[in-house]
Amino acid sequence: MDIHIVDSENFSVEDVVTAHMQDLAVQEKFGVIQIKYWVDVENKKIFCLMEGPSKEACNAVHLESHGNTACNLIEVSDDEYNLFLNIGKSKEDLAYTLSDKVDAGYRTFLLVNTIDFTGKYNHYTNRIYQIIERYEGINIAQANKGILMSFIDAKNAIISAITIEKLLKSIPDNYEYRLALVTGNPVDVDGEKLFEETKKKINILGRIGLNNTIYVDEITKTILAKIPQSPKLSSEVFTIVGLNDYSFLEKISAVFNSNFQNPDFNLEKLNVALGLSKAQSYRKIKSVTGFSPNQLIQELRLQKSLRALKNNTNTVAEIAYDLGFNSPTYFTRVFKKRFKILPTSFIKSFAK
Repeated sequence: MDIHIVDSENFSVEDVVTAHMQDLAVQEKFGVIQIKYWVDVENKKIFCLMEGPSKEACNAVHLESHGNTACNLIEVSDDEYNLFLNIGKSKEDLAYTLSDKVDAGYRTFLLVNTIDFTGKYNHYTNRIYQIIERYEGINIAQANKGILMSFIDAKNAIISAITIEKLLKSIPDNYEYRLALVTGNPVDVDGEKLFEETKKKINILGRIGLNNTIYVDEITKTILAKIPQSPKLSSEVFTIVGLNDYSFLEKISAVFNSNFQNPDFNLEKLNVALGLSKAQSYRKIKSVTGFSPNQLIQELRLQKSLRALKNNTNTVAEIAYDLGFNSPTYFTRVFKKRFKILPTSFIKSFAK
């Protein structure tokens, strides 16, 4: 699958249809079959799905037929295509949505991360899946990384998020959740995987920040503003993450992932890595994540500990040292203070 970014004032679906017909006329020469294509008129982007013996052969079709070669070309498996893009309809290979609009190829991803400290609410996962199905979402299996779903309609994605948040908010016991909504195109100018930047972005937003919150990226907000009768993104429920804030979160994530096992990694080292003074670091991190820098370092370590404890392959002491805590005793103390439960009790509740 490839991405074309058109540098022309005059750009229309009809132009792309003509170019596609030119591709069909020469594809056999290179052993390539054009399967389907998506047109994003507003952003002047085209995404073409094809089957061929090599990337070079696929690019050669475009080069010979009309000269508009791709900005990037990636390999896509049948499973990936069926999960993310085989939705809606096609007419003469041009992709359309379920509502008969030209499909721009964009998909809105919704990530739901939950932590049930009591072990009593595992059945709520099935209820989340029912909500996904009700609003035409596609569940994407991913090991130990929360529930990830894809929507062709951003409005359905946001309604699903609101419905799921209301469901989880009703749980009276020790239960935490974090939801993230991100919209992106299937192929990035840089990258080698389908929706690579979008999946990276949603995993960062689903990991860094306050619990019991819905995070929404700027692209999703912009798309929703153009859809009639879309729910309003009130600040009481949603946290909008702009491009600059996301870039900052991405940098924090990279710094933390490179240093979390080091027990000497602290606020000072974080500030140096971010290139900020102590005061600048505090203001920026607090405004974007809701945590002070020290709180954020500890929170990210504790979130990693939850995933490690779920796997239950290492002892509590091994997990503590692996995550940069100075001692198992200290880890147990801060874990109990943060989550109101001992690590050993959490393991038992999750095993229920």
